[in-house]
Amino acid sequence: MEHLTNKDFSSNQEVRWCPGCGDYAILRSIQKALPALGKKKEDFIFISGIGCSSRFPYYMNTYGFHSIHGRAPAFATGMKLANPNLSVWQITGDGDALAIGGNHFIHSLRRNIDINILLFNNEIYGLTKGQFSPTSKKGIKTKSNPHGTTDDPFYPSDLAIGAQASFFARVVDTDPKLMQKIFIEAEGHRGTSLIEILQNCVIFNDKTFASITAKEVKKNSQIFLEDGRPMLFGEEMNKGIILNGFKLEVVTVGENNIKEEDILIHNAQEKDPTLHAMLARMRPPEFPAALGIIRAVNRPTFDEGIIRQLKYEKDNAKIRTVDELIKSGETWEIES
Repeated sequence: MEHLTNKDFSSNQEVRWCPGCGDYAILRSIQKALPALGKKKEDFIFISGIGCSSRFPYYMNTYGFHSIHGRAPAFATGMKLANPNLSVWQITGDGDALAIGGNHFIHSLRRNIDINILLFNNEIYGLTKGQFSPTSKKGIKTKSNPHGTTDDPFYPSDLAIGAQASFFARVVDTDPKLMQKIFIEAEGHRGTSLIEILQNCVIFNDKTFASITAKEVKKNSQIFLEDGRPMLFGEEMNKGIILNGFKLEVVTVGENNIKEEDILIHNAQEKDPTLHAMLARMRPPEFPAALGIIRAVNRPTFDEGIIRQLKYEKDNAKIRTVDELIKSGETWEIES
């Protein structure tokens, strides 16, 4: 098979997002990640719903499908069942996935079909010019709520883990290398891989993640979780996460008799989701935001189960053709 590069996955379409939009970095990162997977271009399909992120399939030189609002998971499920060899990537946003597409979203995760979901979370409706979304921070003033929102936001991780997601990761649009790494690992996971991308909308919700991504604070406000490694972060990598009773706590190694051995070791493969949910909920200023693969567990996939059932029926069916079906049971022949 010929060696592919990121240019092979770039379409001839003009990329049309606002200058400075985080979507550019995400697009570039996925185009750089795909060649490392060792598949042909024809083995990939990108499916989107409605939103700024949903332009994505036009910019990928692969198969693509721009579907309807919130319904991309249904299309992705059908395509994976029709052709199990496809690498299926669903592109969605916080409005598309968590509002009108909420039920499709949670049941994709529950079923654990072998697809990858990239959730662009900019905490706003960008395409329709700045209304608050299900993940918008409480109190934010938008065009649809000029006096500030009064409802609490969704945490995508809460929905995912509550729906029994087998893989949940988080990245930021300012770290292309991390995005590429996580995209590759997500494709290697059997089951639904959900990657939440904290993405900046420069027009309608600029700097909403500045407390996590700003250059001057990011070393103390981000923690990169690696399976089997201690949860350390900070300018000098001497801050860590411990479990104090039933709550997480930030400590400093070398202070108050805290040693590195006291720091929690990340276990992404732990089936009990309790600690994963706590880690995913961490936010500045009290905690760093958790990035990387937070949860990655093995469980049966929906597509494997369906394919197994179809094979059994084909192997054991007494009636194999429509003609045999029509002629089965009681039949009458009318003679003229």
